[in-house]
Formats: sequence, structure tokens, C-alpha cells
Amino acid sequence: MNPPSAAIRVVPATESDAPLIVSFIHGLAEYERMAERCVATEDDVRRTLFGDNPAAEVIIAYDGETAVGFALFFHNYSTFLAQRGLYLEDLFVIPDARGKGVGFALLSELASIAVSRDCGRLEWSVLNWNQLAIDFYLRIGAKPLAEWNTYRLTGEPLRKLAASR
Repeated sequence: MNPPSAAIRVVPATESDAPLIVSFIHGLAEYERMAERCVATEDDVRRTLFGDNPAAEVIIAYDGETAVGFALFFHNYSTFLAQRGLYLEDLFVIPDARGKGVGFALLSELASIAVSRDCGRLEWSVLNWNQLAIDFYLRIGAKPLAEWNTYRLTGEPLRKLAASR
């Protein structure tokens, strides 16, 4: 695990960061081998992250003056803990900045946000083939939830279920 260099700083994103956020999203989609599924636009990001009812928050990592990564997260809720949590939807570090502590800096900032907001946990998902990320998460003390499977409804199955009510 590489602690971040002193040059790494993490700041909350602002609406003017929408183009940068979209570039990170597209970089992540390419890395995750899902570029064809990525349809996010700057207008979408401005509307959904910086509009009247933001769906999530974004933090951006900089190495000096260069943006090198981001994390997008939102609150969830644990009924068992009766506490809010943070769910990390996406974390991405540009290839040239990997191994320099950027991911650690982003996760450290998220942990700090979670603690300051009295969240009971910080959770995320990782693709099962992404062994570099899995090894990193294990090194920082994260535990896999092997007994849980993720399910998703999208597109036509989602619309069909909604129409059945």
C-alpha cells in the first residue's frame, strides 16, 4: 500500500468539474471493459450531481495541479446499524498515477467523510477480475462480503416490473 505523496490533495468537485468528471467516467468504463455502455454526458453530470437534488457527491484527487482520479459516492442506510453509510459507486485513477497513493488518498478521504458524518460503514463493489484492486482493498483492511450477491434490474425488465403494479 502506497501512502500518498505530499503533492496529492483531494477536494470536493464543483459544477465546473463536470467535463473532468465525464472524462474520468469514460476512462473508468474503458478500464472496466464497458465503454460501449457508457453514455454519461456533461449535461447529465451537471443535472444529476449539481442540480436541485444531487444524487451523489464527487471528490477529485490532484497530483500538484493535475487531476489524477476521482471517487463518486452517496449515502445508503443500514437497518441493522440504524445508521447511514457511504456507498462508493466509482473510484478511478488515471493509468500514469497508479501506484502513487492516489487510490489510498481517495479512500482515506471517504473514510474521513464517513466518520465525520457518523456513518456506520463504507461499502463498494469490485469486479471479480480486478485483482489489483482486490489486493489493495484487502491491504487496507476491507473485507469481502462473500455471502452476498448483487442483482440489478435495468432497461426492459425494470420497465416491465414497474408496469406490473
